[in-house]
Amino acid sequence: MTDTLPWQLRDYNTYLETVRNAAQADEEHILIAPFVEPTSLSEGVLVGAVVSVKATFDVQGYATTAGTKLLGQVPAEQDADAVARLKAAGASILGHTNMTELAYSGVGLNPHYGTPRNPLNAERIPGGSTSGGAVSVAMGLADIALGTDTGGSLRIPAAFCGLVGFKPTQQSVPRKGCAPLSNSLDSVGPIAEDVATCRLAWQVLSDSQNTDINVQAMTLIVPENFGVDQLDDSIKHGFESVIAQIKANGFNVEQMSIDVFEDYKQLPVWQFSAIESRRHYGQLLDLESEQLDPRVRKRIARGASVSDQEFADTCWRRQQLISQFHKQFDNTVFLLPTVACCAPKFSDFAMDEDFDRINLLCLRNTTFANVIDGCSISLPFSYQDEPMGLLLTAMNGQDTALLALAEQIESVLRR
Repeated sequence: MTDTLPWQLRDYNTYLETVRNAAQADEEHILIAPFVEPTSLSEGVLVGAVVSVKATFDVQGYATTAGTKLLGQVPAEQDADAVARLKAAGASILGHTNMTELAYSGVGLNPHYGTPRNPLNAERIPGGSTSGGAVSVAMGLADIALGTDTGGSLRIPAAFCGLVGFKPTQQSVPRKGCAPLSNSLDSVGPIAEDVATCRLAWQVLSDSQNTDINVQAMTLIVPENFGVDQLDDSIKHGFESVIAQIKANGFNVEQMSIDVFEDYKQLPVWQFSAIESRRHYGQLLDLESEQLDPRVRKRIARGASVSDQEFADTCWRRQQLISQFHKQFDNTVFLLPTVACCAPKFSDFAMDEDFDRINLLCLRNTTFANVIDGCSISLPFSYQDEPMGLLLTAMNGQDTALLALAEQIESVLRR
């Protein structure tokens, strides 16, 4: 990690005033609630840093909407655990950032609060569901975005907006005070401009002091039978170029077909969010309400078609896959394109069938880490002026080693 981080080099009060003014004048649909809470601390590893908070986390005194008009009537009585840890480390908090309603898509569209435009290209989507979080960092309003990742919701917008997105091992960061999409798959993590900042944020969020790192023991594999088909031509060539660059800088990268991925591809992954969101939000709001985004309502409704026994079987199959991957690939990092396509244009989503197709394609590679209960990070690079991401995924509990490896590869990508 670098000795000096960006927020330690600037005038804090001047910057905070700039952030406060931008939040109040927000015309880019970045924030659902434009509040700014400056820190009162003089010590802490995040003193001077501004952190935006996805609207799925409780912040004391403010309503938690989770991107819907059907929640958030009562202000939260206390901070979510993740928010409390950031504040205790000295972070200043910037507003509730925009998101896909109930965090239920990888593209970031929100018909209620608007959708923030991609700062790299205003015609493109920002990615989701942590859309406002990624845009807040990309536009310089925040140093870190606190978000959630159920199937790629940190890593997809990071790839589309030229940032680093880190999905930690699920149990490493507490989720108390965070509205869920899928209790089985949800993780809490950061988006930032670089790996060093994501590492620091994760250490605060996880209260981790682990420094036991053995990057040399990790095998790098590109799985030939998963995640590298149906790619945009630019993504395909960009990924091939990056893998060649990594190899040329001394990393040994193996490419092979892996049998267990065939079993993984047969798992009905959609059931986790559809069923578990239905169980949770069915007690809090009217799932048939016309105030719900029709595309979100349709996906939640799909969960009603699955019996308890069918879902129990799916959960059992998932656990078998987790065991298989851990047994065979405990010291492995899988390399993939973060997203199979470049950031789509807003105009690409006119038809529901186009939305469904693009959303699934965006989520395909990233969801793998959530299903196998692993950790995963997206590193930004560009190819022929198209921003994209390199996805590194490791098994459960390998967060420290993965971050160390990611920092090494990041230095290669930035040359």
